[in-house]
Amino acid sequence: MEATFDRIRTIIAGSDIVLFMKGQPSAPQCGFSAAVVNALAGLAVPYASVNVLADMEIREGIKAFSNWPTIPQLYVKGEFIGGADIVREMLASGELAALLGAKGIAGASA
Repeated sequence: MEATFDRIRTIIAGSDIVLFMKGQPSAPQCGFSAAVVNALAGLAVPYASVNVLADMEIREGIKAFSNWPTIPQLYVKGEFIGGADIVREMLASGELAALLGAKGIAGASA
């Protein structure tokens, strides 16, 4: 599991925003992943995505890594933000745009 955690750490460190999701942004494979993709698209921020359906080690490993049982999972500047419900709530309240702006991520807008 430690080797998988190292891979996850490397992925998270590689981009300001990383979304572990089912499918890809152009073709999400579940409604929850689609909701987070739409939230990020609405904020016009660049992000990296990882299709957990293509890698079972990452799919199971990310759940243990974050201690969060579901996918999608959003990371900003290395910090675990949450899943679809949390991202939707943060988007609706303006908290997500504020967080991205505070972290210096270009493109974040309300």
